[in-house]
Amino acid sequence: MATTNDIKKGSVLDIENGLWNVTDFQHVKPGKGGAFVRTTLKNVVTGKVVDRTFNAGTKIDFATVDRRDFQYLYQDGDGYVFMDLSDYDQITVPASVVGDAANFMLENQTVLIALNEGNPLYIELPASVVLLVTHTDPGLQGDRSSAGTKPATLETGYEIQVPLYLESNTKVKVDTRDGSFLGRVND
Repeated sequence: MATTNDIKKGSVLDIENGLWNVTDFQHVKPGKGGAFVRTTLKNVVTGKVVDRTFNAGTKIDFATVDRRDFQYLYQDGDGYVFMDLSDYDQITVPASVVGDAANFMLENQTVLIALNEGNPLYIELPASVVLLVTHTDPGLQGDRSSAGTKPATLETGYEIQVPLYLESNTKVKVDTRDGSFLGRVND
């Protein structure tokens, strides 16, 4: 069994029958009293974020999380089908696990899936993806110099805000963390 001294960013802890991802940690040794470890934990299932403090040297359980590359194949009802790139096995991941990542996934795209005992925990996408704008209203001639935005629908069906000068059938770079427009992509 490991101790709090082994905590690293990205570790997954098994605490109170739940899996928690360590997003931040700090070993603190005050001048008076015992040392402790201050952590910020994110529940891998619900996404809830909590701050938790452990005494230094306390025994904790680390969960074994296997992060592997998968290729997104297609959506099947309420699930998403992925193929493991190492052994070509296919798994179906429920929509609740995929979450907002579905807004930025295209067929045949490679994603990272974290598995615990064969069960998918969460999906990691690249920080940004290139997607095609399928529909946006034309910007007005007088509005092009301002920094205004307008809604645009991407090829995945997700709607983002883009600058007024952008037109339909334009490729754009989108931040997968918050869905923000990062720039136009020229082929």
